[in-house]
Amino acid sequence: MRGAHPVVMATKLSEVLFGTFSQLRYQPTAKRVRAMAGGDVVVDTLYALLVWEPKRITPVYAVPEVDVRGELAPPGQQAGDVPEYGVKIMLDAPPSLDPRTGFGKHTTPGEELDVVTSGARLPRAAFRPTDPDIAGYVVLDFKAFDWLEDDEEIIGHPRDPFHRVDVRASSLTVDVRLDDVTLATTNGAQLLYETMLPVRYYLPPEDVRLDLMDPSPKKTVCPYKGVASYWTYPLAENGKNIAWMYDQRYRDAAQIHGLVCFFNERVDITVDGVRQERPVTPWSVKAGQ
Repeated sequence: MRGAHPVVMATKLSEVLFGTFSQLRYQPTAKRVRAMAGGDVVVDTLYALLVWEPKRITPVYAVPEVDVRGELAPPGQQAGDVPEYGVKIMLDAPPSLDPRTGFGKHTTPGEELDVVTSGARLPRAAFRPTDPDIAGYVVLDFKAFDWLEDDEEIIGHPRDPFHRVDVRASSLTVDVRLDDVTLATTNGAQLLYETMLPVRYYLPPEDVRLDLMDPSPKKTVCPYKGVASYWTYPLAENGKNIAWMYDQRYRDAAQIHGLVCFFNERVDITVDGVRQERPVTPWSVKAGQ
């Protein structure tokens, strides 16, 4: 038929992203990246890459070998066992490696190397992939170094340029309950939307029954939001480390500073009278461990 348009199927972008999980992925960054060990600068480069090995959710830095201030040497000791933690970040996502899986569990061909500086030998802290597209680069173990992007500290892992955190204020009534006990009610929530994760409800502490909860020693690190401290609701079997609050190190997360958030995988949240379905994520079970 004259003038007819060919049928073109729409593309869901998350499916495109998930479709690359089995591949070695990289993205150049324009930021100045520095790595320190024992107070010594080991890397100072303007040509870093962000690299995701196959099945990895979070990136690490790869740097030009010529920008490494030290020796890249064959490993000085035998490799130990690196436990693998599998995870699905969403129901329709492919199986991936939880970030708890250590750097030494490589999923692409390459060579492990020690990084030897004037003051230390860092066992298997570098990995030289055989992929020709990143020839001349070595991937570095994030946990082996202290990191700066430009002049700002980076914690946890490098920030993913395709991962976004947005916060929006809401005047809707948010009610949090567990085992028929109301733990929070507010009309002043901040709603945090993070790529591929469920919406999180950050609540003013004066609207939270913190008197029913105990401070926890647990701490976690988020490269986008900071360091989180936790509370436990002791009267529920599933109440361990059920809520958290971030510190104030990142201006990017200022809208949630001083606010309390609950795992909506493990509590019952009602928004404007509508009960929210509990999402299925890696935090749905044993989130408090």
